[in-house]
Amino acid sequence: MPTSKQLAKHLHQVYFGGNWTAVNFKDSVSGISLETATYKIEGCNSILALTYHIHYFIKGVTSVFEGGELLIRDKFSYDFPALKSQKEWESFLNTLWNEAEYFIKLVSQFPDEKLNDNFVNKKYGTYVSNILGLIEHTHYHLGQIVILKKMIGSKKSSN
Repeated sequence: MPTSKQLAKHLHQVYFGGNWTAVNFKDSVSGISLETATYKIEGCNSILALTYHIHYFIKGVTSVFEGGELLIRDKFSYDFPALKSQKEWESFLNTLWNEAEYFIKLVSQFPDEKLNDNFVNKKYGTYVSNILGLIEHTHYHLGQIVILKKMIGSKKSSN
């Protein structure tokens, strides 16, 4: 079974780099414009929607690691605020990176002997399964973001 420090390392890598895929969340969305982030390709979520969606779950699980309740619900995970400026987009990203770092710190300090305890309720699995799920979830949507960026860039350059 992985340790809390190992899980924190994998979270850090998917967010900030150093994993063997050589792709991370921060590098993939930093530097893109709000126009690109909100660009909608038919049948796909926008980069903004995916970014918010990834962050929604981190924020919700952070609450539990802080001793609070699990208040998030899947049905609200794509309910993101309308951003009106590049400054708002960049502010959102800065908040996301800071909150991700904070969650990673919480995970790194989590007692290893509690990793197999139930996460809030038995139906939600264990702490370790939830942390691994967040890592997998982020990688999954990160792949979508990378593809969307390429598709949007291709569409913009052909116009």
